[in-house]
Amino acid sequence: MSAHPAHDWHSANQQLLLARLASVREALARYVEREQGAGEEARGEAPAEELGREASAASEGEPESSAESESVPSALDALCAGFGLSPFERDVLLMCAGVELDASFAALCATAQGEGRRGHPTFGLALAALPGAHWSALSPAAPLRYWRLVEVEPGQHSLTQARVRIDERVLHHLTGVNYLDERLWGLFHPVSAPDVLPPSHGELAERLARLWSEEHAEPAHPLVALGGEDPAGKRAVAAAVASMFGFDLWAIDSADVPQQVAEREALARLWNREAVLRGSALLLDADGAEAPHAVTSFAESVRGMAFFASRDTPRLRRRLFAFEVKRPSAAEQQMLWRSALGPASEELNGALETLISNFSLGAEGIHAAAAQARESFEREGEVAPAEALWSACRVRGRAKLDDLAQRIEPAAGWEDIVLPDYQLRTLRELAAHVRQRATVYERWGFASRGARGLGISALFSGPSGTGKTMAAEVLAGDLRLDLYRIDLSSVVSKYIGETEKNLRRVFDAAEESGAVLLFDEADALFGKRSEVKDSHDRYANIEVSYLLQRMEAYRGLAILTTNLKTALDHSFMRRLRFVVHFPFPDAAQRAEIWRRVFPPDTPTAGLQYDKLARLNVAGGNIRNIALNAAFIAADAGQAVSMAHLLQAAGSEYEKLEKPLTGAESGGWL
Repeated sequence: MSAHPAHDWHSANQQLLLARLASVREALARYVEREQGAGEEARGEAPAEELGREASAASEGEPESSAESESVPSALDALCAGFGLSPFERDVLLMCAGVELDASFAALCATAQGEGRRGHPTFGLALAALPGAHWSALSPAAPLRYWRLVEVEPGQHSLTQARVRIDERVLHHLTGVNYLDERLWGLFHPVSAPDVLPPSHGELAERLARLWSEEHAEPAHPLVALGGEDPAGKRAVAAAVASMFGFDLWAIDSADVPQQVAEREALARLWNREAVLRGSALLLDADGAEAPHAVTSFAESVRGMAFFASRDTPRLRRRLFAFEVKRPSAAEQQMLWRSALGPASEELNGALETLISNFSLGAEGIHAAAAQARESFEREGEVAPAEALWSACRVRGRAKLDDLAQRIEPAAGWEDIVLPDYQLRTLRELAAHVRQRATVYERWGFASRGARGLGISALFSGPSGTGKTMAAEVLAGDLRLDLYRIDLSSVVSKYIGETEKNLRRVFDAAEESGAVLLFDEADALFGKRSEVKDSHDRYANIEVSYLLQRMEAYRGLAILTTNLKTALDHSFMRRLRFVVHFPFPDAAQRAEIWRRVFPPDTPTAGLQYDKLARLNVAGGNIRNIALNAAFIAADAGQAVSMAHLLQAAGSEYEKLEKPLTGAESGGWL
């Protein structure tokens, strides 16, 4: 079809369809003439001979031969070839189409069957009137009924006498009106071919196209499994391959595949029919989910060009070719950014390198973020392109993570955190590792030695309230990255394999965003697990190893927190790049925390920080006391004083179930 302009094809298709309909109409008229005999003329009835002449006249001058000589493909010919229809089955289909398209067909059917009210096709009429008739065409396994090209009306009639109707989707296809079957709406969605592919993805698409060219003539088409950690890249590669063959690509999510066998079989058959009618390819999208039996069973049933996108290669009985779609390299991402931004990329002054080291986007994500950023700095004017791009990448990364973890807006800076010099220096080193990744890994070549160990991981240990979460906030704020808190106690599952699935979802969702991941309550997963006593210990070791493996490979910063450092096995700790212990603050540190805890706008009166530092509590408790005292003072219409703090401290100690001693609170008032 693509070799001719659309209007030429539609015109040729219509003329050829009319010619074929006229041929079937003539066959029906000849049958009527044979049945009624010559006596009809003597009785003055409308002779079937006239109907035959009408059919012949309608077929005269039809451009069938000229169309065929020009090798113009038609919808009917493509359908017959695609479903393997015999000439008789083709004519049955045309007889059913004729009734819908031409009123004279209904009159012929009624006359032929001897009942004025039976102006519809039946298999009995087709067997009697159409040339080349064979009983096997009526079988549910034969193409007409198997592919639901025609439907037999249920009721009291026998199979040969029941009404036969052409499927509406098939009727429209014959007339040149092509659309996705309405029964597939909402389940299948189109995937557009990308304008630009990274070179590595383009090479893979070319390779798959060559493979398909070599294999497509086989009776059992191979299924192409696309693995890897780039879902958008898989869609783009599949769409590019389909486009090379003039196919549309349609995708169905694995969650939408029916669990019931009958429903799944009906859906597969409907899609397979659609693949022939439209010349379409299928992408079965199982990324982000385990591929259950229903999904693999559906994959076994589909025909034509089909792709299976998942992290792991599915186990199927049919022939399978597996390929990995890797995320675009840093150099490819830079090329995509420059292509998406156009001349604006020249204004970034090297900012692209920093952007790429933090956000690992594919072609689809880069174009979306570039469009959002362009709109921002073109509309608002004062927003710098680099800042607009950074914000667009952060916002894009949140879409997947917000459903899996708690986003924390960083409210603390370096000036807010009170720690010993060594801990502060270590935290600043940690921030430097994140900031300078592009320089060390890419420009200085460390990434070329292998990806293992390039992830930046840290363990924050110490009693509750000593600043572990605040330190994560400080780092995220300093690096201008989102901070997400994942409670490991809610991720760990008693069911074998479920913990790894939960962790995989988090890391996969975070891969593009570069977010700081804070895995809280690591004690729920970690522990002295090296000694395997039973199967639970063995699987616990697997879970810990999986978490550390993903942390080592994660492009961003991943932090574990624990209250009990001694509960962690040393073999696990060796795999973490940074280990920062947050000690319980001494009196001098507590006094400094008290000096910094109140915002500049908070009215205070006569606060004595050295006396407040006698409270033997951590920074988190100090903040609770300060906040409670502020509310008490505000309610009294006064500035925060030692009296308000004494009342708030009593409440906090009650909550901690410990007495407020005179040594701590003496001399406050």
